Amino acid sequence: MGRYTAVHANPQGVGDARPTALQIIQDEGLEGKLVGKVIVLTGATSGIGLETARALSATGATLLLTARDRKKAEESLAGILEPGRISLIDMDNASFASVRAAAQQILTQSHGKINILIANAGVMGVPSLTLTEDGHETHFAVNHLSHFLLFSLLKPALLSASTPALNSRVVLVASSAHRAATLPASDDYSFQKTPYNHQAAYAASKLANIYMANALDRRHGARGLHATSLHPGGILTNISRHAEPGFIEAITNMPRLIPLFKSAEQGAATTVVAAVGREWEGRGGRYLEDCEEAPRGANDGDVFGVGYAGVTYDEGAEERLWRDSVGFVGVGGEV
Repeated sequence: MGRYTAVHANPQGVGDARPTALQIIQDEGLEGKLVGKVIVLTGATSGIGLETARALSATGATLLLTARDRKKAEESLAGILEPGRISLIDMDNASFASVRAAAQQILTQSHGKINILIANAGVMGVPSLTLTEDGHETHFAVNHLSHFLLFSLLKPALLSASTPALNSRVVLVASSAHRAATLPASDDYSFQKTPYNHQAAYAASKLANIYMANALDRRHGARGLHATSLHPGGILTNISRHAEPGFIEAITNMPRLIPLFKSAEQGAATTVVAAVGREWEGRGGRYLEDCEEAPRGANDGDVFGVGYAGVTYDEGAEERLWRDSVGFVGVGGEV
């Protein structure tokens, strides 16, 4: 049983006793303790990304926060932006060129040393098949491929910053939606051979986040670079902006889901545990939820189910996705 197991046993809805991201920082005794460490966070403008940034700012770490809309980011992050310590990086996850430009700026500002990379930015519910400028289905490109490319470009800095006392970490924000996912065929990630379905596209992209973390940890864990993935919980944020009319109302009124919903502050807690929690020092390759490693769940295929599913760990599929992703983003050599 973990520190937060009991408070998650009987959830009472938004604002209940389940911890917030800032509470995790306080419980870990990390206020002001990460001065000089560098954390990169994507999608910090709203929702759980914004709350993750606010909590991590209390550690004293240097934060490099990516945002697609700088004006919106400056407004939402006005209370924590701090010249020289907490700054914005322009990045559009729908563009490989933008990711590459952002990575170069991050490497320059971090002086080639990054301790933590948190892949949080995402999109959900794009109603019709839409391809990015690079030719990939939007959910797959924004949620997975952009983060795979960003990691590939920042990997040397993550490895360079790792020490025996403090291994570097990569955290990928996934979703329980992956429980109903199937990894597409290597030639059909963008629904060119099968009918497009936005729920299937989103679920597959979240499964890809988990598979990336599993494969990354297997490849680089022995070198002091670890990765985890997580489900933040049910949080109604701006990621639902593309949802069809009535979807939000429907799920928010489902009796079994009402107690499970979290505030954005609570939703960011598991991300913070994965990023800085002591229990994840020197280990990874696991899927987390409710601030701890997820147990084996029941009802595979239930997107609102708890625990990991049969599809969550699959070394063969993870390796296939990794190879395919290397080709898609155009990075050479061993990633």
